Amino acid sequence: MAIFKSEKNNNKNSDENRAHLPKEVRKHLSQAESGDAKAQYEIGVMYQEGRGVPQNHKEAAKWFRRSAEQDDFAQFCIDILLQDMGMDRLQDDEETAKWFRQAAEAGLCINISGAFSAGEETVKWMKLGAEHGNVFTQRSLGFLYQEGMDGIPQDYEESAKWMRLAAERGDLIAQCNLGYLYEGNGIPENYEEAAKWYLLAAEQGHSEAQFSLGVMYDEGRGVAKDDAEAVRLYTLAAEQGHALARHNLGVVMYEKGRDASQNYIKAAEWFHKAAEQGVVSAQNNLGLMYAGGLGVIRDDSEAVKWYVQAAEQGVAAAQYNLGRMYAGGRGVTRNDAEAVKLYTQAAEQGYALAQNILGAMHETGCGTAQDDAEAAKRYAQAAEQGFAAAQHNLGRMYEKGRGVTQDDAEAVKLYAQAAEQGYANAQHDLGWMYFRGRGVAQDNAEAVKWFREAAEQGDAIDQYNLAEMYANGCGVAQNDTEAVKWYTQAAEQGSAKAQFSLGAMYENGWGVAQSGYEAVKWYAQAAGQGYADAQTYLGWMYEEGLGVDCDDVRAVLWYEQAAEQGDAVAQNNLGRLYETGRGVARNDVKAVKWYAQAAEQGSADAQTRLGLMYYKGRGVAQNYAEAAKLFTQAAEQGDVDAQNNLGLMYDKGRGVDQNDAEAAKWYA
Repeated sequence: MAIFKSEKNNNKNSDENRAHLPKEVRKHLSQAESGDAKAQYEIGVMYQEGRGVPQNHKEAAKWFRRSAEQDDFAQFCIDILLQDMGMDRLQDDEETAKWFRQAAEAGLCINISGAFSAGEETVKWMKLGAEHGNVFTQRSLGFLYQEGMDGIPQDYEESAKWMRLAAERGDLIAQCNLGYLYEGNGIPENYEEAAKWYLLAAEQGHSEAQFSLGVMYDEGRGVAKDDAEAVRLYTLAAEQGHALARHNLGVVMYEKGRDASQNYIKAAEWFHKAAEQGVVSAQNNLGLMYAGGLGVIRDDSEAVKWYVQAAEQGVAAAQYNLGRMYAGGRGVTRNDAEAVKLYTQAAEQGYALAQNILGAMHETGCGTAQDDAEAAKRYAQAAEQGFAAAQHNLGRMYEKGRGVTQDDAEAVKLYAQAAEQGYANAQHDLGWMYFRGRGVAQDNAEAVKWFREAAEQGDAIDQYNLAEMYANGCGVAQNDTEAVKWYTQAAEQGSAKAQFSLGAMYENGWGVAQSGYEAVKWYAQAAGQGYADAQTYLGWMYEEGLGVDCDDVRAVLWYEQAAEQGDAVAQNNLGRLYETGRGVARNDVKAVKWYAQAAEQGSADAQTRLGLMYYKGRGVAQNYAEAAKLFTQAAEQGDVDAQNNLGLMYDKGRGVDQNDAEAAKWYA
């Protein structure tokens, strides 16, 4: 047992020093100094509890010691005081019970903390002491029944009974613990009652009560939801060093920005304090702050440091986040295999984000062997938790028959689950399934519905799709104005197809005032992205001087870009410009080259023009038979010039046998 050093008793000016003390204290002090053992004990209790005098364990021990010199019972008080201060403790059940019995019989009050071994005999005498009204003994009995220690049966109702007695006498620890019990921990849930007791303890400065009451205001349990009050209470507890309050204060300021403008700097400060105290969620959140440069200078290495600390303690979110750092080579050397390992750890804990991304790693064979079946399995795990991205990914697997038996109906079911949650990619795919009638009855109106859902979320692809549905009156009443609206939204997001279509709407005055200038503007934006149709149309605008000054050189430039991509119209137009020498030096060989490429794709005009080159022997050896063949191909597509030329070939017997009937047929 630890021994306190003796202290000198200095009574000089004692009357003056005691004048400010309560009458009861002065009375006991006077009796104690006269050698009254019981008074010495009572003064010890007053100093121990801080009742009428400032709490002072050393002063309490002095008076207990003086009492013990006359009465062995007070020595037990010293033992209890020592254990209350984290020092020696009693281990002997019989000895413990003995002292409690003496205390109860003497009508004395004892403060215990539960740090000793209890037993039925001890509890019996504790109850007698508690019934004398000592709050510490009442509270300690409450803890004994709450925890069910050393053979004492756990009994929450009995615990609440003793806690309430201590709480009603102002014991803040009992008040806080009673609030905890009323939150449904062992006794029937009563949030209003819990808030009441937390408030009483919080007002006395109890940090755990301040934190717990803050949570209740944060969530609106037992009290009206009040962000300002939650922040106030979290702050009071946080300033006393309460780790979870610091974490929650960081969350309120970072994630929610409630009761004040979002403040990443303050959030990072609170997360840092809580993280250093070992709060794993704060460690993970601090990692997020460093990874995103939120409230701190971005520092991937520092982010990794905090993710590691939380991940090593099994925090799934931190394992996932650390995996992402390895996958991206941020703060660590890129290591996809390590990323997969970390994702797996988090996935095995049921963390949906990790299950979904692990599915993607298996699907693509990144960091692990490519395995569609394993990918589908992981997607399914996350999908079963309602994770929309995973539902969509699993739907894709069913649509394509990868890792699972191909099943359009199952794909539709999964797309619908994700779509109902607002997942734009799923809304898009569900729209296409309705449009194509795959896995569900074909329904253009339903396709429009889902394209619209995704479009209204800003999805450019579905803004374009919706515009097309309006332009063509498919699943919705034809409406060029509405088509222009959606083409515009998609075009402004950089969709080349939408930019081209919007250019066509302006060129033709469909759903908008006709404007060559606007048409050129949108064609140019799409053409600049390499969209071949737009390059061809832009070339035509320059060739014809529509919305811009006529410029054959620029026309050639845009036709060439589209022609190289295989656009038949551009190839034919480029051949024509080479044949006529407009915007480029005349070159029949190049003209034949481009006419031939367009003709092979079925361009009737190119077939006719190439036929004339063979007929005249320009850029190629003269060949009437080849000319007749090409005129025939174009004529059968309805090209009037080709039909007339073919009639001439039959009339003159050039490249074909002379045949007046065939000539008359084609002339007609």
